[in-house]
Amino acid sequence: RLPVPKLEDTITRYLNAQKPLLNDDQFRKTEELAHAFKKGIGRELHEQLVAQDNQNKHTSYITGPWFDMYLKAREPVVLNFNAFMSFNPDPKPEYNDQLIRATNMTVSAIRFMKTFRAGYLEPEVFHLNPEKSDTEIFKKIIRFVPSSISWFGAYMVNAYPLDMSQYFRLFNSTRLPKLNKDELYTDEKAKHLLVLRNGNFYVFDVIDRDGNMLKPSEIQAHLKYILSDNSPAPAFPLGYLSSENRDTWALLRKNLLENGNEEALQKVDSAMFCLSLDDFPIKDFVHVSHTMLHGDAANRWYDKSFNLIITKDGTAGINFEHSWGDGVAVLRFQNEVFKDSTKTPAISPQSQPASVDSSRAVQKLDFKLNDALKAGITKAKQRFDATVESLSLNLIQFQEGGKELLKQKKVSPDAVAQLAFQMAFLRQYDQTVATYESCSTAAFKHGRTETIRPASVHTKKCSEAFVKELSKHSTEELQKLIVECSKYHGRLTREAAMGQGFDRHLFSLRYLALSKELPLPDFYQDQAYARLNHNIISTSTLVSPAVQLGGFGPVVADGFGVAYQVHDDWIGCSVSSYPARNGKEFLQCIHKSLEDIFNVLKGKKIGS
Repeated sequence: RLPVPKLEDTITRYLNAQKPLLNDDQFRKTEELAHAFKKGIGRELHEQLVAQDNQNKHTSYITGPWFDMYLKAREPVVLNFNAFMSFNPDPKPEYNDQLIRATNMTVSAIRFMKTFRAGYLEPEVFHLNPEKSDTEIFKKIIRFVPSSISWFGAYMVNAYPLDMSQYFRLFNSTRLPKLNKDELYTDEKAKHLLVLRNGNFYVFDVIDRDGNMLKPSEIQAHLKYILSDNSPAPAFPLGYLSSENRDTWALLRKNLLENGNEEALQKVDSAMFCLSLDDFPIKDFVHVSHTMLHGDAANRWYDKSFNLIITKDGTAGINFEHSWGDGVAVLRFQNEVFKDSTKTPAISPQSQPASVDSSRAVQKLDFKLNDALKAGITKAKQRFDATVESLSLNLIQFQEGGKELLKQKKVSPDAVAQLAFQMAFLRQYDQTVATYESCSTAAFKHGRTETIRPASVHTKKCSEAFVKELSKHSTEELQKLIVECSKYHGRLTREAAMGQGFDRHLFSLRYLALSKELPLPDFYQDQAYARLNHNIISTSTLVSPAVQLGGFGPVVADGFGVAYQVHDDWIGCSVSSYPARNGKEFLQCIHKSLEDIFNVLKGKKIGS
């Protein structure tokens, strides 16, 4: 179970995170408020939280508040919450044809779903010592240990089974817009796929009445039929509605339902997933990022648990809604789909589609729109276009080293990447600001995520040495500063992964106070608390053989969304920003910072 941290530890960790962001006077004030909170109302709330947690052993203390946080948010899901991960191309170039890849990935996705629902999907396990635990012999032995104690057997060899309670929401699921708070909807009985092309909506069954998957050649035939349909794009594309403010969308949806669209919407909501087929090829990585992060809203349904997007040249990616689950579940799905569709593809370039009557099997959904709905769609489109217009996405690949060299030098690759972001922001804006790094707590029952706070007194000191006081420090001193940052970041990461961060705990105590209609404690009204939670640098990382790149929008208007990957011998980094910040320049500063750090670790003298 996810532990509720000790209140004393949480306050200490909170103050450590505040220290680099505040001057001495501000810090003293924040420290006083924190200690008063710890002795007074904070203590009471903490005891209530622990008592509540003990009564709800079937879940974790963060589950309710975290779902609420997502589902009560009224901002559009696109760019604010939805993230994307794009697939690597199929290693066999001729398989990157749009129809072939769409068929193969759809088949692999259904195979994954059927394996999962039948209870045969291999458990997700984090192996700290894979030589010992990621072996056939361990799997054979653990199979015979009763499930109530099998986790302990895994624990003995440093293997941690991860929570998989989110996986069922991958399929047949949608976030429904409701006033004040959305709902998650799942209908596991539905047998059809939703396909979007050119703003038109199509559905066809991919599971027959015996529960078996349609033959791949039939799925291929239906997708070919959709790809060759010459219907014009609708004048008022419905997809834009899912990009709207949630309350606005909730009212428009009510109107849709009252206007005779109940059956069509039911098909959209209950579909296994949404396959979006785009009619253009990809130009470059920036184009991939724009296409997968937002694309053309006419050809997306952002409320589906995920959209599988495939462009004209077979470039594929996933855009996923975030309330139901986190990157870990989506990544597992992506890894399996990539592996299955490339190693054992269901169809080949030589395969012929089945001779079936697709015009009967495929249903094109027709929506009845009144003037209010047409106006709603027009307004949603204007708003969406304006937001997308203001979004910049930039990428770099740092080619001068990666994980291998950093491990040789005994520093944490993740710590170095995070240090580079701190250094870059200091160089560009002469500030240290609130920074967020996501860390999965899936090692615990119903765990979600915890925050690592990468901006520390250590990174601040090290960044200032590199950016402002280079001439004062020898290469050995700079190396020492990097090592200190690495050690501290390693500690923060371990704490967060073990449920010992401070963010979720403080968030839950605040949620508890508000749910009991208590006045909000002074601690939470501190400007420093608000500033720490205004995450100007929001970061997330993943590396997988299936994934080419990932990304997300900035979480605040004056922020950066930083997605990065530390590979063996290179580092990839993608930054999103709005006009308040210059993402291109930030990336140049990141590149310079990485160059400096790597040169210092190699023992080279660097110039400013």
